[in-house]
Amino acid sequence: MTADATAADVLARLAELEDPKMRAVNERHGDDHGVNLTKLRGVAKELKTQHELALELWATDDTAARLVAILVAKPKSFDAAELDAMLREARAPKVRDWLVNYVVKKSPHREELRLAWLDDADPHVAAAGWALTADVVAKRPELLDLDALLDEIEREMKGAAAPLQWEMNTCLAMIGIHHADRRDRAIAIGERLEVLKDYPTPPNCTSPFAPAWIGEMVRRQGATA
Repeated sequence: MTADATAADVLARLAELEDPKMRAVNERHGDDHGVNLTKLRGVAKELKTQHELALELWATDDTAARLVAILVAKPKSFDAAELDAMLREARAPKVRDWLVNYVVKKSPHREELRLAWLDDADPHVAAAGWALTADVVAKRPELLDLDALLDEIEREMKGAAAPLQWEMNTCLAMIGIHHADRRDRAIAIGERLEVLKDYPTPPNCTSPFAPAWIGEMVRRQGATA
């Protein structure tokens, strides 16, 4: 794959990398593509940053192509309306995740979009708002009312739709991990609501259950202090 490749060239290369077994694994998570992500990243690395190509790849509505598009785009070249439309168009969880983490978080519009998305009726859009909020909890907490955030999590997380619940839980864990003065309350909320308490977690991985997640990360911080 060369830097002057066209969208058709990229699609052809991704088709060559398609693996039926990988597709079966990905489809269990809602991602309709069969390209190994390390190989997909390799394609993007060869292409380097190409914003116009990224727009063409996004327009194909192909999940693997959209993942490449995210990696070769210029995050600061999108306006807020474009990013909002892209999030709403995204069908696959991995596309939404990468869009938020690799593009929106690097955008000058990230705070505007975070606030706009938090209470959106679409749970996937609202989940993106909460994912951005979890990042702010760790990096710019002065923008937030952490107590009000805990109130909302305590009130809404248990009954939230799955993608929204996941990101609210992440936000809860980030509060407990990064803010010692709210840690006991964050743990207590997690213990009471029991969200993701029984989530299957592979050996040597941290459980997403907030009290366990908080405890493990605080333990690690203590070990490296």
